[in-house]
Amino acid sequence: MQTPLLMVPQQNAPEAVAPPPAYYAPAPASATVELGDLGRILLRRRFLILATVALLTAVTLVYAMLTPALYSSTAQIIIDPQDLQVVTNDVNPSRISPDGGITQVESQVSVAQSNGVLLRAIAATNLTRNQEFNGEGVLDRWLGMFFGSDDGDRTAQTLDALRRRLAVKRDDKVLVLNIIVTARDANTASDLANAIAKAYLADQADARSQAAAAASDAISARLEDQRKRVEQAANAVETYKAEHNMVMAAGNLVSDQELTDLNTQLTAAQTRTAQLRAQVDQLRRQGGAPDATSEAMRSPVIASLRAQEATLVDQISQFGTELGPRHPSMISAQQQLSDLRKLISRELGRLVTAAETDYERALANQKELEAKMASLKGKSLDTDQASVRLRELQRDLDAVRTVYANYLQRAQETREQTNVNSTNARIISYAMPALKKSWPPKGLLVFGAIFGGLALGVGMALIAEYLSPTVLSANQMQSAIEAPVLGVLPGRGRRRSGRSGTAAQKTDAVAGLALQRIAAATRRPPDWPLVPSILVASPLEDKAQRSRVAWQLANAAAARGRRVLFIDINAGKGQKDPQPGVLDVLRGEYSLDAVSRYAPGSSVALLGRGRPAAVFQEAQALYFAHRMLAEANHSFDLVVVDGGALADDLNVLPLVAMADEILLVARLNATPMRDVAATSEAVSIMGRLPTGAMLVDEPA
Repeated sequence: MQTPLLMVPQQNAPEAVAPPPAYYAPAPASATVELGDLGRILLRRRFLILATVALLTAVTLVYAMLTPALYSSTAQIIIDPQDLQVVTNDVNPSRISPDGGITQVESQVSVAQSNGVLLRAIAATNLTRNQEFNGEGVLDRWLGMFFGSDDGDRTAQTLDALRRRLAVKRDDKVLVLNIIVTARDANTASDLANAIAKAYLADQADARSQAAAAASDAISARLEDQRKRVEQAANAVETYKAEHNMVMAAGNLVSDQELTDLNTQLTAAQTRTAQLRAQVDQLRRQGGAPDATSEAMRSPVIASLRAQEATLVDQISQFGTELGPRHPSMISAQQQLSDLRKLISRELGRLVTAAETDYERALANQKELEAKMASLKGKSLDTDQASVRLRELQRDLDAVRTVYANYLQRAQETREQTNVNSTNARIISYAMPALKKSWPPKGLLVFGAIFGGLALGVGMALIAEYLSPTVLSANQMQSAIEAPVLGVLPGRGRRRSGRSGTAAQKTDAVAGLALQRIAAATRRPPDWPLVPSILVASPLEDKAQRSRVAWQLANAAAARGRRVLFIDINAGKGQKDPQPGVLDVLRGEYSLDAVSRYAPGSSVALLGRGRPAAVFQEAQALYFAHRMLAEANHSFDLVVVDGGALADDLNVLPLVAMADEILLVARLNATPMRDVAATSEAVSIMGRLPTGAMLVDEPA
């Protein structure tokens, strides 16, 4: 909001004082840094970035030239997660982890770098005498010749140096270990890599052999105890059997075997008796026709007699037809048939008698076996309780014997494993002397130095910008002064670098547009007695840009047919005898028409600073400033004041108080924000606020 005019003497006060002009409220601005602003920051501080890149690159080149060359060699070992199984019960069981053995191989990375493996490699290559690794210089060798050397310390130093030059890595998704050794000599690097690979395999073989030997010793130590336990259990069984008169045969009690056999015999006898009884009963039921039994049917004698009977019956039938019943042959045949049938009857009776005899014999045998069975059952009941305890002792004996047999077999297996190499790793690629050095990679270092320098330089540039921010954009300037930016003029350097006609047209267009925005934003009464005025101010370092903007505004207004008075508060400053100017008018010593003049070939009237020797009062200066603008209203349409650096010149205060517009000028990506803030604060101290700003985009 516009600040009211300072108080002036009542007797010299103007007849009418209009209200301060109203301005359009500026749009809210963002204080963030845009991408284009970053580009301008880096472009303006390019010398810092380039110097950082050059310095870092030079240091890198010096390092690359002074650093001794290093060579790297790689030996590869493949590790099978499934161990070589020599025996069924191996000390090192072959089990594959759920991740396919990756964890097992990862653990072997640490094993390959362990002290045991590295000390084996050091001893195999006599590395303690290598000056590159033992840390022994010329002075150390001379001192060692006179005072002796400590081999323990040398070994420790060699181990530490080798560990720094060693890298063991596992390739992605494979079970291969890469043993990489770096040394100043290519042959030394390859020899060390191969020695470490062989030492790793030897260490694995020794570890497995030691594990098998330890297991064998532990098991052998338990064999004697297990043998004694077997003897004790066997003695307990035999003692118990002797005490209870228990005779064993084929692992079982003799009484139990006899009872089993007798039971089998009794069962067979009972079956035989039942069969014979059924046969006798059948024969008895047949009565007069015993020949219908199955025994008669199966008897070969009966069968032969039946065949003869059938033959005689046929003959008698034939004789009856041919000879008659009284023929001698007929009578003889009938007599033979009668005798044959008697033989059949006697044979059938003999079968019945034999069956009954067999039945009685089988029944007697059954009763005898039943008597023996009853006797053995009585004896068996006496030994049942003793058998329970005997079986328990026998089970203990069997268990102890089984454990002893397992221990004995395991001891023999583990004893054999100590002499068998079951290592599951092998060298698939021996290290070869490197043909090219691995360090320092000059190209890579220079490439990294350049990009690292760029990154460091950019970071330093951004830090420097953060510590001392400059005007980066119109939005930032608008946010800082809380007033709109009316335009951005291209710098003079851009005008010379391009086509001058196009650049001049653009500059005039920007100035004309700024004047249009000022005219549109200002509400002045039609009868306002003061001429419209614009005061241009800037920090001290932007003097040239401020003068150019003020002149550009004046020329743009003059080119559009407006009469312009240009007041340069710095013209004639420092001269011994300057021409009368605005300070003389503000003291009331001269009128405006007496001191203003037109520039040669221009329609813009000029008014310089004047003589600053005499001191004038502030209230009087405000009155005469008001009167000067009222007089200028008759001859001019616009007054443009180059107010200089307001923070360094308080004589401009009356002009600041009376000006309609106060524009601040700053250079994009060059004017420090602290200078903008100081100028804005100076305007505030003088009772006003900036109403706008003009920016100059000077080339970086």
